[in-house]
Amino acid sequence: MKDPAEFITDFSVAGMLHAITIRSPVACGFLKEIKCPELSGTYRLITAENIPGKNSLSDFPVPILADRRLSYIGQPVAILAGRDESVLEDLASKIEIQAEEEKPSFSSRAFRAEDEIVKREIVTGDPHKALEEGGLILSGTYITDIQEHWYSEPHGAVAAPVASPNGISKDEITAITIYTATQWPYHVKSSVSALLGWDPQRVTVAPTLMTPHLDGKIWYPSLISCHAALAAWITGSPVKIMLKREEDFIFSPKRNRAEIEMCSALEEKGTIKSSIVQIQLDMGAHAVFENEIMDHTCLGSLGNCNHGAFEIESSGILTNIPPQGPFAGFGLAQGFFAAERHFSHIADTLGQDPAEWRKNNCVKKNQGLIFDLRIKDMPPLEKLIDGAAFMSDYYRKWASYELLRKRRRGEKWESDSIPLRGIGITTAFQGSGFLNASEPGTGNYSVEVTLEKDGSLEIKTSMISSDAMFQDTWQNLAQEILGVDSSMIRLTGNTIIAPDSGPGTLSRNISSITRLVEKCFSTIRNQRFRDPLPITIKRSSKPGKTQRRVSESFAFPSWAAAVVEIEIDPVSLHPATKGIWLAVEGGNILNERRARFTLNTGAIQALGWASREQLRYEEGKIPVDCFRDYNIPAPEEIPPITVDFLHSNTPIHKGIGDLPFCCIPAAYVQAVSQAMDHHFEIIPLGVKDIWNTWKKKHPELPK
Repeated sequence: MKDPAEFITDFSVAGMLHAITIRSPVACGFLKEIKCPELSGTYRLITAENIPGKNSLSDFPVPILADRRLSYIGQPVAILAGRDESVLEDLASKIEIQAEEEKPSFSSRAFRAEDEIVKREIVTGDPHKALEEGGLILSGTYITDIQEHWYSEPHGAVAAPVASPNGISKDEITAITIYTATQWPYHVKSSVSALLGWDPQRVTVAPTLMTPHLDGKIWYPSLISCHAALAAWITGSPVKIMLKREEDFIFSPKRNRAEIEMCSALEEKGTIKSSIVQIQLDMGAHAVFENEIMDHTCLGSLGNCNHGAFEIESSGILTNIPPQGPFAGFGLAQGFFAAERHFSHIADTLGQDPAEWRKNNCVKKNQGLIFDLRIKDMPPLEKLIDGAAFMSDYYRKWASYELLRKRRRGEKWESDSIPLRGIGITTAFQGSGFLNASEPGTGNYSVEVTLEKDGSLEIKTSMISSDAMFQDTWQNLAQEILGVDSSMIRLTGNTIIAPDSGPGTLSRNISSITRLVEKCFSTIRNQRFRDPLPITIKRSSKPGKTQRRVSESFAFPSWAAAVVEIEIDPVSLHPATKGIWLAVEGGNILNERRARFTLNTGAIQALGWASREQLRYEEGKIPVDCFRDYNIPAPEEIPPITVDFLHSNTPIHKGIGDLPFCCIPAAYVQAVSQAMDHHFEIIPLGVKDIWNTWKKKHPELPK
């Protein structure tokens, strides 16, 4: 079979039925009864009782359909399938869900012990001793709120059953093919096969085209695919489920909320003697990648600077909102926001340039961090800071804006005064792959490459659809190593032919998979003039005899420094971003055009998270007005973005896609903080927050 070169929205097969999801109206309680009007013809109501196999996703405790326990508003309790979508909508409006409600928990701040699903206690040295000795102590509570992935196409799946020659009933279905946009085809395969109680070989997953997803399509497509597969097995017909945009927005996973409290004892010149870090993460109703998200957040919360002694206490809490999950960086961005805002707070309090403070306190080569992670290369942070500063004229602007800030203190506000300006600088790093060797997808993964007799090349990896831009990179490598033109290259991702390459996330495409593809190309080059064509080479990565907690790629991370400049209108107090500058050390950049595109796109999305993407749960549900008013940067509002790569001699391919999320939000908030002469600690930071702060600073303003 060939991979479908189209989006799931446009995909259809002959005889296809449609299906919609029936959802829980309560956030916490027990399902008692589903009352449904009488159904006829092709129309069927499918519940957990109809599941022949396992009622949960592979690797994660997420129910396919709620059996008895209800954990959040919108949890799937049934699937309604039939021929006509309008009839389905009418029938769904008449279905009644009766439930016995319990008191829900919508906040991770006050939690019961049984709601804590993951925690960390990490201590180095004696951090409390320095705090007890007195001196300058600074603290802050840094909050990063939820963010929508906002992919171009909502979630959807088509399940097409294959029956025996004379069969149409569920007992005569011999196989099933799933079409869906997924970053992890083999997770879809294993979840569907477990749901149906089948051998995995009976399930084929053919990934459809996918737009940028910000890790929003790692595990959730598996849930939608299970719904479609179950309906197809019950009805004996192909079934398509396509979430409405509003439905997807309100009920799909989001970037999890994080609240990080940091307290540091400082020496006279500003060096950190010790830090106490307390982290609380809202994980939603079910645990998905909870260990990876927690460890990335802990790692990011220390930033790129020395802390002397430190203690990290962190908790991941279950609440009655939809499961919160991975989002570009798996928590690293939330941790870095807290660390970088804290560092800027220290520099501001001491009256030091935040760039110079960072250069004086940054981590060094062979320095140990947490999880036995040791930086093996010399971090190029000073060069990156100076590079970003040079591009943006940071040092002159910071000194000028700082002088204006000091002059404004105590002055009466005049609405016709000049605009308020500020500039911020931050640093960040990013590893590649998972931190935890025990996480799903971190075991064996493979790619296979075949050079055919006609000179064409086929690359087989289940990860190709998760990031189409890497196809260019692999084609360039094929041209360079084998001399094969891009028009002669095929990429195959369906699970009949392509081996399991794991989930397409955490820059595993550019690090792990590209490395294996490159090895296959090199081996073919060495054999092509000795062995007859076709030549097929398969390369795999396997965990060692002793599984490491931390991926080796984290010893060679990518690095970045970012500068953001803003200007606040003196009348509306609306902040406008004047420019973003990124200096990046990304290892061996195979495709600079694509690398720049990735960083530019990430910068826009990171700026949206920091400045405007207001999103909230109210009593366990995202209000409809949040969907209608959700505000991402419009093309005309995108500021100039300048990206410069620091030359590197390393042959290592490093991930860079998460760097903008790790450094731009804190740089933006620092710029607004300088302009407003106020230490802001939360994102998204909107106009309302700026107005409220300004009113407190200027009580003479009219209410």
